[in-house]
Amino acid sequence: MIYAGIDLGGTKCAAILAEVSGGAIRFIGRKEVKTQGRAWEEIMQPLLAFLQEETATRAAKIAGCGISCGGPLNGHRGIILNPPNLMSFANVPITDYVRGALGVQNVRLQNDADACALAEWRFGAGRGTRNMVFLTFGTGLGAGLILDGRLYVGAKNLAGEVGHIRLDPDGPEGYRKRGSFEGFCSGGGIAQLIQMRTGGACSAKELAEKADAGDPAALAVWDDIGTHFGRGLAILVDLLNPEAIVAGSIYARAERFLREPTLRALQAEALPESFEGLRLLPAELGDQIGDYAAVAIGVQ
Repeated sequence: MIYAGIDLGGTKCAAILAEVSGGAIRFIGRKEVKTQGRAWEEIMQPLLAFLQEETATRAAKIAGCGISCGGPLNGHRGIILNPPNLMSFANVPITDYVRGALGVQNVRLQNDADACALAEWRFGAGRGTRNMVFLTFGTGLGAGLILDGRLYVGAKNLAGEVGHIRLDPDGPEGYRKRGSFEGFCSGGGIAQLIQMRTGGACSAKELAEKADAGDPAALAVWDDIGTHFGRGLAILVDLLNPEAIVAGSIYARAERFLREPTLRALQAEALPESFEGLRLLPAELGDQIGDYAAVAIGVQ
């Protein structure tokens, strides 16, 4: 079966074509365009033209098309609302537009965290689970929830906004709240935490380099991040009782510093019965997760 995916990002957008059979995926085509300075139609037209040409060349039909986009959006109605990094897409009925262009009825829209959850569940670290939490842990912190073998999005497509949970009365600010889960566990929040703890300025990548060199201050900051990550995860574990938690981006790249303090705090805070057997896993799909995610929406 051939599926298409459209990954809409603030820097670049891409159209992807893939063959999917069971839990296996083979990418067969991809086109990328830059986002900045372009109206939404200028972005979508070459992407859709690429998908039309590729399927015509192969004399194939697209079984489904997924669209991955940062929120806010209305996935039920297929409308992108007002994403801050995609201003020209405000209030665009994107699924109807793609349906009309491709002649494909199965077109679905999901936010990027939910899409990545589907991707890691179908093709990555979460394969074989029925209850899994995926955490972005990148520029921001959001969650995608797979519950009882299905993606859970909530009444208004807002389920998984875990970055808003306050973990500490004070601390770095994320999601417009000091001491929030996102404040402690995101790229921007970590930069603030480094300033607060050391008085210096550096990125998460530079913090990892210092920790690899044995810098005790850097190691202490990673311990702090992991401890708060574990406390946040404990809330999710007690609430949702997942089999696995899959964490991407910064966690996947810095697992050597984060795993031990995360598990220590998680075990201390979570119910023992819920913690027992829980797997904490780094995301597997790496830099290509956006392609997997867009296609996975169409496959679900």
